[in-house]
Amino acid sequence: MTDKDTEFAQFVTERAARLRGFAYLLCGDWHRAEDVVQTALLKLYRAWGRVRTGAPDAYVRRIIATVLVDQHRLAWFRRVKVTADHSLPEEVAVDERADQRLTLTRALLRLPKRQRAAIVLRYWEDLPVEQTARVLGCSTGAVKNLTMRGLTTLRGLVTDPVLESIEG
Repeated sequence: MTDKDTEFAQFVTERAARLRGFAYLLCGDWHRAEDVVQTALLKLYRAWGRVRTGAPDAYVRRIIATVLVDQHRLAWFRRVKVTADHSLPEEVAVDERADQRLTLTRALLRLPKRQRAAIVLRYWEDLPVEQTARVLGCSTGAVKNLTMRGLTTLRGLVTDPVLESIEG
């Protein structure tokens, strides 16, 4: 194994779970998130020689967001009905925190895609506005606007007790 391969393997080992979580929050489907992360890591590996000394985290997040957007654009070509029942399975609340996280995740998935991406990058990934703008390919003002609108929508979707217990 070359140094390049070793560095890449270490990068994947350290960040794979977090990248899957990031992709899930963008698309709302664990299986799709895993597929997108695998695709993104393949693309990252091809560019590893020039990216590894720069900002590989931002680069791979940008790839994930781009792959999801591309899949969404092409989705109408490949619509397949997997099951007749599109309802969610019955919920089993393990604890109050898990139920609150589920409520927030469901609300997050109802946001428009760009607002959701801005919220996830800013608050889940804890990226500064400038880096979020680079990942989304927009201005810092657009990131602030998307974040503000997304948070306003989330506040309307989630009941106050849930938000208060998580903020507190």
